[in-house]
Amino acid sequence: MSTNDQRVIVAMSGGVDSSVAAALLVDQGYDVVALTMRVASGEGREHSDKACCTLDAAHDAKRVADKLGIPHYTINYLERFEREVINDFTSEYLAGRTPNPCSRCNQRVKFGALYEKAIAIGADKIATGHYVRRVEHNGRAALARGVDTHKDQSYTLAGLSQDQLKRALFPIGELTKAETRDYAQRLELVTWDKPESQEICFVPNDNYREFLSARVGAPKKGPIVSTSGDTLGEHDGLMFYTVGQRRGLGIAAPEPLYVLRLDIANNTLIVGQREDTFSVSMAIGEMCWSGLESQTEPFDCAVQIRSHHTPIPCTVSPNHGAVQVTFHEPVEGVSPGQWGVFYEGDTVLAGGIIDDYALVGNVRDSAAAAERG
Repeated sequence: MSTNDQRVIVAMSGGVDSSVAAALLVDQGYDVVALTMRVASGEGREHSDKACCTLDAAHDAKRVADKLGIPHYTINYLERFEREVINDFTSEYLAGRTPNPCSRCNQRVKFGALYEKAIAIGADKIATGHYVRRVEHNGRAALARGVDTHKDQSYTLAGLSQDQLKRALFPIGELTKAETRDYAQRLELVTWDKPESQEICFVPNDNYREFLSARVGAPKKGPIVSTSGDTLGEHDGLMFYTVGQRRGLGIAAPEPLYVLRLDIANNTLIVGQREDTFSVSMAIGEMCWSGLESQTEPFDCAVQIRSHHTPIPCTVSPNHGAVQVTFHEPVEGVSPGQWGVFYEGDTVLAGGIIDDYALVGNVRDSAAAAERG
């Protein structure tokens, strides 16, 4: 075992990844303190083995910490999580956008509230069990994809600031998932064969329609119109749909129809054929610059527009804190509320939230045309 007198706070979710992250840091001689955030509440969530940050997850994290001989504490972040993640999730859907709650949680809770706690108790670093690597790029702290490209989580961490990145450690970024499980099994950690956390931790049964309805009430129904302004049917409430969606529209057509735009002002869902779903550009706000300093001149890179998406070439044109992104070829399924993350190879340059997009065919005024018709 090496020696290192730096104190590290490890965010222990109760899963195998954060368990091994803590174990590796102990082996490297760090002064490790395990913290579990309690953020999930509600029926069906406290005892789920597929959700992180539940009571059962906290118990598993405590058992791992005891095995490793490190202190473990559970912190109640229910109110902070409600304010920073759940309220954001709800308001984004009401605004006709599709949020990424994991990105918000990483930015505002794991590296927000927990980061603040780490500083308060004199910790030098904060570590998580994400499959991502921290690297130096252009003299700045930056993220790079994890060695296991199938598990890479750099996209959902693109909202971290320079200060947060400088203090961050990602011990399993050099491992594959199989290697992580093998390591945990050799140490006889109780989490070694625990299922993946694949659900949204605060949405019971992964049913976001029921969750949103319970919080804001039944939404107002409205028309579904085509790109030519023809009324094709009725939607159940705009918050139940997302750009690019094909299934669940409830309308019959000779060819499959896709959601092209949610017109909040007119409570109208605009649909079209697959060739209508391609965008030529998009606007991104809330920019977070990491591997690249804030830019004022256009530059070329690749952009990833959702969690499981292959980055595509683009030109980024900064505009007073926001950016305009022009795709080198039309791109399908750009969805406001998701993150647009810029890469140079495997390194994250910057990221922000997609605000708007320009489709190959202009369908912005279809609802107004339907009203006039």
